[in-house]
Order: sequence, then C-alpha cells, then structure tokens
Amino acid sequence: MSTNILVAEDETNLRDFICRNLKARGFRVHEAANGLEALAIFEQNQLSLLILDLMMPRMDGLEVCRRVREKSIVPIIVLSALDAEHDKVAAFGLGADDYLTKPFGVEELLARIHAVLRRAQWSPVSAITPLHIKRFADVEIDIETRIVRKAGAEVKLTRTEYALLLEMLTNANKVLTHRMLLQRVWGNEYSGEAEYLRVYVGRLRRKFEADPANPKHFLTEAGVGYRFVG
Repeated sequence: MSTNILVAEDETNLRDFICRNLKARGFRVHEAANGLEALAIFEQNQLSLLILDLMMPRMDGLEVCRRVREKSIVPIIVLSALDAEHDKVAAFGLGADDYLTKPFGVEELLARIHAVLRRAQWSPVSAITPLHIKRFADVEIDIETRIVRKAGAEVKLTRTEYALLLEMLTNANKVLTHRMLLQRVWGNEYSGEAEYLRVYVGRLRRKFEADPANPKHFLTEAGVGYRFVG
C-alpha cells in the first residue's frame, strides 16, 4: 500500500515546498489549505500520516487533531511557529505524535516523518516477551492483540502511548533516562525533547493511576527520567 500523507498548511509557499519534497521521495500527497478541507480529506481517504499546521483558517490544527483522534490512531505531526511548551502540551494532549517548530529544514521534516511512520509499523511482540499477557494492578495488556483493559474495560491508546507503556513495563523497576525513552519509543532522531515524555507519562498516569497526582506505578526520577513499578 502506498504511503498517503495529508499536508494541511494555509501558507501556500510552505505547503508547496513540503508537498514537492514529499512527492520527489515517492510519497502520495494530499493537500489542504484549511482545517475543514483537511478533515474532509481525512474522511474520504485512507491516510498514513497527517501533517497539520497549528494555525489554519476555518478550523485550526488542534481541532482537526481532536476530531481525527475520535476516530483514528493515524500518526499526526503538528507544525507551528509557536515554540512555547504549553502549545506543545496542548497538541500532545489532543493526540499529536510529534511537533515541529517553524522554520525547519526538509531533512529535519523527513527524519520526523520516517520516525513517526516507523513507530506506526512497530510491533513489540517478538522483542519484548514470549508471554502475550502483561499485568499490573487491575490493568491487563494483551501483546498479541494490543488490547489494554483496566478493571475489565478497554482503554484506548495511541501507538505512541502503547509503545511507551510497554517500554516501561518491560523495564519494570529500572530507571529509564529521558534519552533512553525518547530514542527507544520515538526513535534515534530524538534525544532532548523531554517535554514529550512529561506529556505522555502524564497521559498514562491519567489513564491508569488511581490518583494521577500521586502516582504509584509511573514514577518520576527527578532530573534523570522515569521508572515503572508494578
């Protein structure tokens, strides 16, 4: 199946630049100039990746991200001229997989695209454990089906959330540094994006901890990284 990428960007020159470079590398590209067009293309096509500008007319990238996440775990990269941490937190909180600040070079964009697509295809079954069920507290993870349940009810996870969960479970009681987690879950292209981990560990806490503000399983090792305790 060909790799179908949606590029939603209202700045014509930048959209043309991105699309031209993606097409030159063999990707099939869909273009949108605003959020409503992006959502319509998503509804009508089987996409491998969405690249969404944060500030678009008619519907911004965050709202598009929110609506897509109600139906799909397709990878999403958000583009923005805003580099503030709260903007990144907002994007990740709505399910974005990566955040690229403008201006950026084509090689950086391509590296992020390949990393996100690689994570989307990643399967941990053979690498992680011969046992296909993992448990902690009232949580059960079926490695073969990727179905996660808490107290018997299914918990919906994005691919990145799932990959981070399994990485931490597999290394229970070990301190995993920020760099280790970023490179194992996001890819070798990542090493300094500690805010990614803060957001995603926070998401796991909200989904699995009885009291997310006082976690018992997903613990912070201040200045170093994180540790999972089963």
